[in-house]
Amino acid sequence: MSILYSKAILGSLELQNHLVMAPLTRSRAIDNIPNALMAEYYAQRATAGLIITEGTSPSPNGLGYPRIPGLFSPAQVEGWKAITTATHAKGAKIFAQLMHCGRITHSLNLPAGARALAPSAVAAAGQMFTDAEGMQSHPVPEAMSLADIRSTIAEYVVAAKNAIEAGFDGVELHAANGYLLEQFIRPSSNKRTDTYGGTIENRARFVLEVAAAVSAAIGKDKVGIRLSPYGVFNDMPLYDAMEADYTYLAERLNALGLVYVHLVDHSSAGAPPVPDSIKTTFRKLFKRSLILSGGYDAKRAEADLFAGKCDLVAVGKPFLANPDLVARWKAGAGENAPDMDTFYTPGPKGYTDYPTLKK
Repeated sequence: MSILYSKAILGSLELQNHLVMAPLTRSRAIDNIPNALMAEYYAQRATAGLIITEGTSPSPNGLGYPRIPGLFSPAQVEGWKAITTATHAKGAKIFAQLMHCGRITHSLNLPAGARALAPSAVAAAGQMFTDAEGMQSHPVPEAMSLADIRSTIAEYVVAAKNAIEAGFDGVELHAANGYLLEQFIRPSSNKRTDTYGGTIENRARFVLEVAAAVSAAIGKDKVGIRLSPYGVFNDMPLYDAMEADYTYLAERLNALGLVYVHLVDHSSAGAPPVPDSIKTTFRKLFKRSLILSGGYDAKRAEADLFAGKCDLVAVGKPFLANPDLVARWKAGAGENAPDMDTFYTPGPKGYTDYPTLKK
């Protein structure tokens, strides 16, 4: 009997299967407000057990990319309500991924008055696309003051409460892929000399304070976190103490009692592989649900679930191009190839027009 397609438990939720749609930035939120096109997109994919939304900013400061949604205004909350309603109607549960981009931004992508913030005034290598002027180098961000840290934690709390008001089943804190939370964890982007920098106990402090505050606000059964140990995206180089640092995080996140840890392995896309020892460490130390993602197909997903390596499996690009991925995997059918040219372009092309098996 297949584990992958059987019902699963996540905290207090029952999921219709063990398959998770991973967060996928798609840049369709015009004026940073979720819309009807996005509701159609998520509803198409709601045969997943759990959907984790695209990165959604908790703050005007966190809007790094063009056309990404937020969860800090009444209009955004209203826009998300249509999406959560449409998703629930098809049977999926849905978490909002809270993604503050930190230094991975450009002023042309930020609203008036917003600031590029980071743990330290260290620019990330590479460039950022802007609708106004194409590719632009990342700016040197402002090093966050203690007041900035406090206000940003408060923004995460408000966004989490807004998510619940909008009908989400919970939130995922994006502490991966080189965005603000991971910028604090990594020593290359965090050069602070106060209680938020230096040792891993200090570099992890901001992440853990955000997780604790959000859990206190909406309940720990409604809070997960995404981590990318050994990820190098957005100028996050490897360093010697990484395994020890992430072991510390596993212990502290377990103590907080979050509902899940979502570990990302980007090796299928060319990044260094996450050592099995790290995945084993999280499996051993973190007592609640573990989600693994990175290059999964149906066979490998089934095998890792059967072996007890994780509780749920998250899939990204296959869901992007195959709204009926669950049916395709069940039937052993072929898959649509994703159209990379339309990953981040506005409009329905390459977004809601991928054919299903029935078509």
